[in-house]
Amino acid sequence: MSETPAQLWRALVSADPTRPFVTSYDDSGARVELSRTTFDNWVAKTANMLVDGFGVQPGDATALALPVHWQSLVWVVSCWSVGAEAVPSPRGSVAPGAAFAVADADRLDEAVDTGADEVFGTSLHPLGLPLRHVPDMVVDYSVEVRGHGDHFAAYAIDPAAPALRTDRPRTGAEVAALGRERAQEWGLTGEDRIAVLLAADAPLSALGPSLDLLSAALASGAPLILTPPDTDDLAGRLRMEKATVVTAPEGEEPDFPGVRPL
Repeated sequence: MSETPAQLWRALVSADPTRPFVTSYDDSGARVELSRTTFDNWVAKTANMLVDGFGVQPGDATALALPVHWQSLVWVVSCWSVGAEAVPSPRGSVAPGAAFAVADADRLDEAVDTGADEVFGTSLHPLGLPLRHVPDMVVDYSVEVRGHGDHFAAYAIDPAAPALRTDRPRTGAEVAALGRERAQEWGLTGEDRIAVLLAADAPLSALGPSLDLLSAALASGAPLILTPPDTDDLAGRLRMEKATVVTAPEGEEPDFPGVRPL
């Protein structure tokens, strides 16, 4: 039977809710670690907001004009949880033609100009603080999401329905299957910790055409460590985070003692 990415996520949370899922650093060195439970709370709140607050339906396209960040990963998994199609935007722009859009502060006007039915803005603050300025016709995600429940009543998602549109549309079954293939190909297990070296403005597509790094993490249970590559003492940071695997999708292949490159 075909799987969906939402099923992979639910299985992870059920297996060990206390384990870390993503640790995220910004350019200032601020660190945020989210366990599976905490990440799932954000997913549940976002999914409830989308369905109950704004009427998102399975198959609705949602443009994600966000860089790789713990909040953008929340949005991807939330889209998959409600059956919406996640549409990552290129660096510095907003994918057109989507029913819904979420954007960082620098792309809010462009997101409104796409004609999306609803536009959400997020500050990407490490602690999820509100936007400093909210333009007309924009919903401040960080404010709106907090009013929604942290338990989402999951429902069946059609594995053959569109789940992701990057270089081409992909179904949920394709995304989940590729996640398992990549996890096996890369030799990932739940004991690994994957360091992903990306600049702060790196688009979600840097994770792979099928968001391979995210889907492989969902399939294997290996936590993600998101960090800029040009930080001081990066090797020390990877040691502290106990990284076992490292990749730099937009840079040269990294070489750190004791850490296996993908």
